[in-house]
Formats: sequence, structure tokens, C-alpha cells
Amino acid sequence: MSRALPVFGLIDCNSFYGSCERLFRPDLAKVPIVVLSNNDGCVIARSYDAKPYVKMGEPYFQIKHKLKQHGIVPFSSNYALYGDMSERVMTLIESMVPAVEVYSIDEAFVDLTGINDVDGLGCKIRSQVLRCTGIPVGVGIAHTKTLAKLANHTAKRLQAQTGGVVNICDPVKRDWVLRNTDVAEVWGVGRRMKLHLDGMGIKTAMVLAKADAWTLRKNFSVVIEKTARELAGTSCLELDEPDAPRQEICCSRMFGKRLTEMAPIKEAVATYVMRASEKLRAQNSLCKKIRVSIRTGMFNPDEAKYASGVLIELSYPTDDVRLLTKAAVNAVERVFRPGFKYSKAEVMLVNLCQPGEFTEDLFVTTQSAEATRLMTVLDKINERWGRGTLRSAGVPVNPDWAMRREMMSLSYTSRLDQVWRV
Repeated sequence: MSRALPVFGLIDCNSFYGSCERLFRPDLAKVPIVVLSNNDGCVIARSYDAKPYVKMGEPYFQIKHKLKQHGIVPFSSNYALYGDMSERVMTLIESMVPAVEVYSIDEAFVDLTGINDVDGLGCKIRSQVLRCTGIPVGVGIAHTKTLAKLANHTAKRLQAQTGGVVNICDPVKRDWVLRNTDVAEVWGVGRRMKLHLDGMGIKTAMVLAKADAWTLRKNFSVVIEKTARELAGTSCLELDEPDAPRQEICCSRMFGKRLTEMAPIKEAVATYVMRASEKLRAQNSLCKKIRVSIRTGMFNPDEAKYASGVLIELSYPTDDVRLLTKAAVNAVERVFRPGFKYSKAEVMLVNLCQPGEFTEDLFVTTQSAEATRLMTVLDKINERWGRGTLRSAGVPVNPDWAMRREMMSLSYTSRLDQVWRV
């Protein structure tokens, strides 16, 4: 008995950051939107109606006049809102399909193998996500993950004709999509690779699918070979298993202004440790070492340059934010040098392990059960009442060194004091 071909779906949120902003601002339903990076630096997301006027990565200070001219509304990045809405969307998708691989904050691959009416399920997922979260999504369905990506791209590009769901399991439909898709739109083909492929006469996804896979592997890499095979209908990429616990956790931010004193830098480092330790406990890990580094701006020719970091060995593996904060704040004194204008600090938790993975010496101190219970209570309070409700004493509420977010929307779904009012 022959084995059934796998069927993959890709659910991708349409202009996700912009959709999150519009969700609580109905007055912006037909207004173009851009979202800016940390410190309101450059454009990192655009709604479809803003794309003709703004390029990705354009510095905000250079395009203010252009945004105003075309009526484009800028927003500071609100990652608390985007993260919460992403979790709602992914949770809903997981309840409707056998298996899910969350690929990014706004994309998920799903396993649809063995389901009779995949088109109907795709439409149901799309309508259910829109009804329950307000976020529009596109659904692409195919026999490989790379083709599912192309199907999703087509669903968005031709939304009026497709209704946001495209199934190219049928070879005739698949070939039409391949013929009408530029090779630059293929998953994994970047700008530089497109130039190489153009030189070989490979300008569409169809030509790439028909190219000799071994020649592609010899000239480029096994990744491009797999891409070509997937376009031709041979599945080379499986649905990934859930990620293993990370071996390093980093939290770094640019300051909202240059800092010249040690005290505010210590506050920033304590704040970053607080966030990093939350991630540490979320994956049930312990930290053996912590690295703290600070640096000045590196691009202003008129500013003196300095960067330094230090690695601290902890007495025992821990997830106790009090011990981590004490070690990190003390480390600032070792790397700080007066006379410089500091622009960024970084905290990295390294050499992570799971409880029970390290060898316990009878005479070596380990984290107490009381400290573990205290951290559990801390996390439960912050989970229920919002991040930062309970925090270390060294973490300020509204520091003047925080990142510039002058155009940030409210945290409608994650803070009780900012709940949407109608």
C-alpha cells in the first residue's frame, strides 16, 4: 500500500504588526501604517497600503515628511501587544489541527495529512481566527513546506480572487503558481542568491523547480537543492519538533539617551536581568554564569568609543532573580569607565542547565526550596496582574533612560489599566 503524500499548510497573519494596531483603532482601518524599531529608529513593518511609499529599513527621521505627505501613521513597536495577540492566534490554530510548528511571531506551519476537506478546513481556520482575534490570515496548502509558502504568498497577492486560501496540491494549480512567481519570492532565496540564479537564467519558481538539483547543490548549497526538490513536489522538510531549551538567554536594549553615570546603567542592567530571568524560569532552566557588557555608540565620529564586558561565575546554578541581579549590578562597577557616553547594555545568561543535570556536591550550596517557591510566586503574580507588578528593588518604574517609544499604542490585552474602552 503506497504511503499518502504529506500535506502542509502555512497560516500567515496579514501585515501582523499593522493588524494588531488597527484591531483597537477602527478609525485606522483604511489608513496606511508603519511600525518602527527600538528607539523609533527605522521602519520594520508596513501595512499593504504603505508599501508603495515606504521601504523596509528606512530611518524614521529621514521620512517624517513623506509619511505626513501620504497620510501614513507611524507607531512605536509594542511587543507586549504583538506577543499576546500572536499567542492567541497560535493557540486557536493549535486547537484546530493535528500538529503545529510555530515558525515566527506571525506564521505557523500545520500538518494537514489525511484530512479529507483541506480547503474547507483552511477557510474555517481563516474565519475562526478573524472572528476570535480580529487578525486576518492567509492560508497556503501544498505537498511541501516550500510550496505551502508560495501558496500562501499567492493567497495574499490574489486575495480578492482566492478568498485568502490557496490549495496547490493539484499539479495544474501548482504549475500555474510556479510559472507566475518570481524566483525572488521563493522561501530561502535571498537578494544575493537571486542575482546568482538570474545569471543562470533561473528567473521564475518554475525554472528553479525544473533545474538539476545536483548542479544546484554543487554550485550553491544543499539548501538550494532541497528548495528545488520541494518546488518540484518532493518533501524534504518535516514539521519541526518543539525547540529544546535555549543554552543562552540574552536581553539587551539601546538606551533612550546617552548615559554618563553609573547609577542609571545599574538600573538598566537590573531591568534586563529581570526580563532574562523570567525567560530562564519559563523554560525551567538554571544559570551557572552571567555576562554583562556595556558600550558607547559606534557610529558617531564625534564620540569616544568604548566597549567592555565581564563574565561572572555564580556560586551555584540558580534562577533566583535576586542573586542574578546582585551579580550583574556588581559587574557594572568592573566595566564602567567615566568620561564616555554609553548607548547600550547587555545581559546574557550562559551555561544553562536543567535541574538535576549538574552534579551536586554534598558540601556545595544549592538553591534553597524557599527561593524556588518565591520565584514561583513572583511569576504567578506578574502573570496575573501584568509584567512588572512585582519586581526587584533596583528596577525603576518609568526610567528616563528607557527606549524612546513616543508613538506606542496602549497594551490593550496585557495591562488592566490600559484595557480597551468603548
